[in-house]
Amino acid sequence: MKLNANYDNIQNSYLFVEIANRVKKFTAQNPSADIIKLGIGDVTRPLAPCVVEAGVKAVEEMGRAETFRGYSPDSQGYDFLRDAISRYYAAFNVKVAPHEIHVSDGAKSDCGNIVDMFGDDNVVLIPDPVYPVYLDSNVMSGRKVIFCDSTEGDDFAPLPDKNVKCDIIYLCSPNNPTGAAFSYEKLKAWVDYANANGAVIIFDAAYEAFVTEPDVPRSIFAVEGARTCAVELCSFSKTAGFTGTRCGYTVVPDELCGGKFAKMWARRQSTKYNGTSYIQQRMAEAAYSEEGIRQCRENIQAYQKNANLISGVLESMGIYHTGGKNSPYIWLKCGMPSWDFFDRLLEKANVVGTPGSGFGKNGEGYFRLTAFNTYEKTAEAMERFKKIF
Repeated sequence: MKLNANYDNIQNSYLFVEIANRVKKFTAQNPSADIIKLGIGDVTRPLAPCVVEAGVKAVEEMGRAETFRGYSPDSQGYDFLRDAISRYYAAFNVKVAPHEIHVSDGAKSDCGNIVDMFGDDNVVLIPDPVYPVYLDSNVMSGRKVIFCDSTEGDDFAPLPDKNVKCDIIYLCSPNNPTGAAFSYEKLKAWVDYANANGAVIIFDAAYEAFVTEPDVPRSIFAVEGARTCAVELCSFSKTAGFTGTRCGYTVVPDELCGGKFAKMWARRQSTKYNGTSYIQQRMAEAAYSEEGIRQCRENIQAYQKNANLISGVLESMGIYHTGGKNSPYIWLKCGMPSWDFFDRLLEKANVVGTPGSGFGKNGEGYFRLTAFNTYEKTAEAMERFKKIF
């Protein structure tokens, strides 16, 4: 018996596990400290009322013989949710057919699982800084990974290098961790590059609901040519606060690989995944109803208010940063090794953020703050920030 030796090539500790361990140690040594967390991207506001109502109704249905449901008839999702997602896209002028939508328990799962679609000899291109799951899931499979430098010089929204050849491209916009977002023009450059190279873009649109600028596409399928080269991952986690409820989806257009990719993904999911629960899917459907979108928008606006607050403080202090406008993340230049900054912020201000070096070599010297807290806590955190910096 041989274990997968590729696991020896990934970091020993997942970034957020290391953060949790450091915070736990500090709290044990300073039990009276009032810790404010602006680190991990977890929402704090409760689910929208209509979403909760839909969940309660679905649970009650499961408690009656005449409305009880077992396995989903289609592991790709119930028609009612796929139709709702299709209408949601149509609301911002993107056409996605219901059958092109594959429902799951979250974008992170799909991000890790979609590597099953590709041969191990494909070359993977990932911007650096990077959400760790993109890198680790491919390292676990033994693929060659190359990086596209994303830096302050391009405001952390890089363009492709036509001299570089690859087969799989990971893009996230609005970006985690940097909060930067691709304009239509920049995203079109990536689509053209992928089509010219016969590559596939895995596009993470988990934060699309935070987009405020009209020139920033909320879906890669708003870009001409994307349907022949892209797969889109999306999530209810940030849009509707489903981090603890779990529901997401992947869009695979008919044109991709002549339809073979969609068939392979459906086959993979039906083999290795029994489908998202009926209860979660009813809740997700409610989140994309007219009332649900209105109620969820109130939560998003609260987080946007926090992001604007953080960004405003950094601007007043002359600190370079990206994000905040179209994203719940703010990526700031910290002027020292990022783990040193983490420790100083924790010890001196009792505020938790995320060291940029945990996202790649280009993250060193930068730091991520999130808007996922109350306005009061965010304001207090930034007051403490101003005092020590």
